[in-house]
Amino acid sequence: MSDTLIGLVSQYSPSGQERGAVEWLVARMKSLGYDDAFVDEAGNAVGVMGQGSKQVILLGHIDTVPGEIKVTLTPNPSPEGRGELLYGRGSVDAKGPLASFTDAVAKVGAKDGWQFVVIGAVEEERNSEGARFAAERYKPDFAIIGEPNQWDRMALGYKGSAWANITVKRGQTHTASGEETAAESAVEVWLKIKAYVDSFNTDKPKVFDKLLLTLRGMDSDSNDFEQWARLKVGVRLPVKVSPEAWYKIISDSHLRDDCHFEVEPVGFAIPAWGCEKNTPLVRAFLSGIRSQGGEPRFVYKTGTADLNIVAPVWKCPAVVYGPGDSALDHTPNEHINLDDYQKAVDVLSAALEKLTA
Repeated sequence: MSDTLIGLVSQYSPSGQERGAVEWLVARMKSLGYDDAFVDEAGNAVGVMGQGSKQVILLGHIDTVPGEIKVTLTPNPSPEGRGELLYGRGSVDAKGPLASFTDAVAKVGAKDGWQFVVIGAVEEERNSEGARFAAERYKPDFAIIGEPNQWDRMALGYKGSAWANITVKRGQTHTASGEETAAESAVEVWLKIKAYVDSFNTDKPKVFDKLLLTLRGMDSDSNDFEQWARLKVGVRLPVKVSPEAWYKIISDSHLRDDCHFEVEPVGFAIPAWGCEKNTPLVRAFLSGIRSQGGEPRFVYKTGTADLNIVAPVWKCPAVVYGPGDSALDHTPNEHINLDDYQKAVDVLSAALEKLTA
């Protein structure tokens, strides 16, 4: 059952170069007996099993970060020695989860009244173009998003994110004037934003509920008539703070009227999302994990995922699931335990059987 995983990981597919892996996965789905498999208009790999009116979408991403790792199988050096280790870019993030979706649906097969749709989405590591396309194309009854969280855990929430450039401009003055420089004003703006975040976080013990603020860059310069300073500010958002609310917060950090102040959102802002716990989908996974001898656990992540893109549109019960240790995401040591992979396939199969019974 590891052939799908090994074959998919062997197709190096950093964002923007996914076509070979997509075509390989479509061919693999056809060989596994899917009713249909194709490349959609966004370049996603799509496999369909069953023709029922109720739909379960299993959405993983087929792209990886750059940095090719030679695909190798090695014995597990741990004292238990359980399972071989597969090294390769994407073995964890997130071809492991996507391959497990592919194998589990093939194992379950078609179910009366149901349709399973497995999607290997492109561009997740950049702007999630594949997931954005899928969000508008489907309206599932249940959604399973593929990200590595260990075979015996489910993720029920991912934080949002928002980036902005904050620019402060002031008229040029003599260096002996004693007037505040644009760079000094920018530092004051940063300290005001940080003070707000510290106050917001004071009564929130859980990291998932906090604002996580970062200053990722600062630059300044001047010409004969003007001086300026720019801050590159990022934040991981909790569910209770939307990107729009965050941009208003930092816009309100303007200190005074004697300088020009500008907040420029950068890239796609993504809202946080928390999944409901008491749903048939979650209960099916609890049963599936226990069927493999696991003790189910829940986790809320500080990163973002395609869950944040599709869940607000689909508004159906959802979970995030997949084998692999997320601490290995994007690392030069990325690898997955094949025993854990097989357990994830069996968990998914059992969960889908229970959900559609």
